[in-house]
Amino acid sequence: MVKDQDLLSIQEARDGVAAAALAQKKYTSFTQEQVDLIIEAIAHEAYKQAENLAIRAVTETKMGIIEHKKMKNQLASQGVFESIRQEKTVGIIQDDRVTKQVEIVYPFGVIAAVTPVTNPTATAIYKTLIALKAQNAIVFSPHPSAVNCTIEALKICQQAAIRAGAPDGLIQWITHPTLKGTEELMRHRDVQLILATGGSGLVKAAYSSGKPAYGVGPGNVPVYIDRTADVKEAMKRIIDSKSFDNSTICATEQAIVVHQEVKAQVMAALAENGAILLSGQDKEKLAKVISPIARTLNSQIVGKPATLIANMASINVPSHTRVLVAEEHAIGKEYPFSIEKLSPILGLYTAYSREEAAKICRQLLDVGGRGHSLAIHAQDEDFVKAFAAQMPVSRILVNTLASVGAAGGTTSLTPSFTLGCGAYGGNITSDNISARHLLNKKRVAYGVKELTIPQPQHPQNIQATSIQAKADVPLDRITIEKIIEEVLTKLNN
Repeated sequence: MVKDQDLLSIQEARDGVAAAALAQKKYTSFTQEQVDLIIEAIAHEAYKQAENLAIRAVTETKMGIIEHKKMKNQLASQGVFESIRQEKTVGIIQDDRVTKQVEIVYPFGVIAAVTPVTNPTATAIYKTLIALKAQNAIVFSPHPSAVNCTIEALKICQQAAIRAGAPDGLIQWITHPTLKGTEELMRHRDVQLILATGGSGLVKAAYSSGKPAYGVGPGNVPVYIDRTADVKEAMKRIIDSKSFDNSTICATEQAIVVHQEVKAQVMAALAENGAILLSGQDKEKLAKVISPIARTLNSQIVGKPATLIANMASINVPSHTRVLVAEEHAIGKEYPFSIEKLSPILGLYTAYSREEAAKICRQLLDVGGRGHSLAIHAQDEDFVKAFAAQMPVSRILVNTLASVGAAGGTTSLTPSFTLGCGAYGGNITSDNISARHLLNKKRVAYGVKELTIPQPQHPQNIQATSIQAKADVPLDRITIEKIIEEVLTKLNN
């Protein structure tokens, strides 16, 4: 008998939240030491299974590269753990004797989490770690095209947590995810917070659920190569970054903007790093594969190798090709090389000045990606700061791989797989989301300043004013009427 998938998904969401809520109540009594043992156990086991989970993810989704997925899983487990292990997330986290203020934290409760098809296992591990570190329970709705590998990652986390003493039920998931089931999860009365990583439609749904939500916008990351850049090193980094996991990280470079003074060096360095420059009919054929329907990305190219995409476009390229590149001049959603492509394809724009480079970068971000990230390769630090100040983004990656740099892999940014886009992108935060974002704080504040409340000095005036207000007539009118009354009384007598 075929079951109604929506009804099944909705019931799983309800059951998962109920079990998570019960476990989370028990979990709130755990000490910081107990919480940290659980977090460490999860991170350790997930790290051990990084390659296994990478194989499962690539096999199921047909996206990305196993070795690169393994690195993501390692960053999501051990990297995230190292970034939060010293944080206080239970009870009193600060007692300032000078200001006489005490900070006490408490969890949100049950968190609803949605994971993407592009980074399914890494996102599941990362969200589990930061949620449990903050004493929350978490219920997942995996992407339907990555449900099996995501659940496998969650089972590894769940079993490690229970072995370390966690209450059974802290980590839950929907095994038959549908849109209706996900909506039920996000709107459930016992869900207190939503962690949404996915497309813009999902993020809008999370924001419209009536619950606090951390959602992130799309990335369309420009990378500017300045005239002061070390071009050889810059191009190596850009092609390495663009080909990393076949460009499935939202912070990956999508278009090169090059200063015309170093353009010749950039063009020469493309082939040296396994990138192929396409033009003429080949460029047109690739454009149609990127966006067969105007202003829409072809999902069939997401996370696929450059050679396979070239074959889809009937273009012959060497077998060692890592990235496909095409020069472009126009910018807009109707121009495929200027949109977020989530595949090893780069647009290339020429700027004849730094001012023009800034303009092109802003225009590319306006197409999609405002608030997310931008990369720059330059040796002039003063210029880098001035350029960064003009960009409507939350992360500026300097002389590094944007893809892994934004996630904290090659920079000192907090390791994260949910990157806030701030006000530029319509998000509540521009931070890399971590455990500290999943906590609430209450503050105990002692009186430290004396305040003297002044006493009224003219009560009779206040009383007169009050009488005047109640009578709703001027005071001299009352006086006149009394005089007239007294006169009339005497006359009558």
